[in-house]
Amino acid sequence: MSFIVDCQSHIFPRAYAELLTRNSKSPRATGGDGVYLIDYDGVQRFRLDLDDYSPARKLADMDANGVDISVISVNIPTPDMLDPELALAGARICNDAIAELCHQQPERFIGIASLPLNDAAAAISELERAAHELDLRAVFLPSHINGSPVDDGRFESVYARAAALGLPLVLHPAVPTWGAAISDHSMIPMLGFMVDTSIAMLRLILSGIMERHPALTVVHPHCGGVLPYVMGRVVEQTEVKRRGRDHIRQSPRETYRRVYFDLVSPDDLAVDFAYRFAGADKLLFGSDHPWVSIDAIIRHVRALDCSEAEMAQILGGNARRLFRIN
Repeated sequence: MSFIVDCQSHIFPRAYAELLTRNSKSPRATGGDGVYLIDYDGVQRFRLDLDDYSPARKLADMDANGVDISVISVNIPTPDMLDPELALAGARICNDAIAELCHQQPERFIGIASLPLNDAAAAISELERAAHELDLRAVFLPSHINGSPVDDGRFESVYARAAALGLPLVLHPAVPTWGAAISDHSMIPMLGFMVDTSIAMLRLILSGIMERHPALTVVHPHCGGVLPYVMGRVVEQTEVKRRGRDHIRQSPRETYRRVYFDLVSPDDLAVDFAYRFAGADKLLFGSDHPWVSIDAIIRHVRALDCSEAEMAQILGGNARRLFRIN
């Protein structure tokens, strides 16, 4: 029986939901008593029911699907989206809540840190606390940082410190800055999230951040979004037409080989393509629980035509190495 690690699983602390009600700008939460509506200026709204995020429910769903450990993070919106005076407090609320769960259930949970990324000095200070005091094992990186691209020079010192500490950056969708263009028909979560993380990942590559920090590790969620499917075009543009090469020396395909994919996609074809594109040693099982049920993803991963040894890598072996799980 394979050891299974769920690498994309979310909690949402009540104190953080309450803090969102104090945010003076988008996104802002309204409601209470455990049920909130998070509104991004009318472009996107999410209903948040804290009962869905309860540790008891998560553990029950993990047990029902044979998941040994979940790598947990706080879902969007991230602290960088809050008013400046709330951002650090928001990050600390998230990190303390995750650390408490990991302390209570050390055999079941590993944590990812949230940071006030819009303030690099505060982010690095909280990163040090998260790594050394709270034993969190990765950094949650939204697809944009309060509207700024992830390759903005203000943030590189945070990435450098994460690399030095051996903490992977775990990309996650945010509501795109261009979301109004596709807000009809619920296309933001259908497509916008996948495109926005792909733009963010490509920025980390083409800006040279990945080359300047060779120890930096990134997890690209949802089978890499759309980037694996267009990587041939990216390479043709950079290596043949010599476009977009101002900050890089090697092919984007070579840099992208360092990146891990989580397999949060309810589609056999997408999972198979990720396997063929990246190889078994760069794939991680993830569910996006509680937004998606664990069984809705794990059956597609188990349907993959690979060896037993590769399946063991995908379901847990790679994650144990990446997140330092004993």
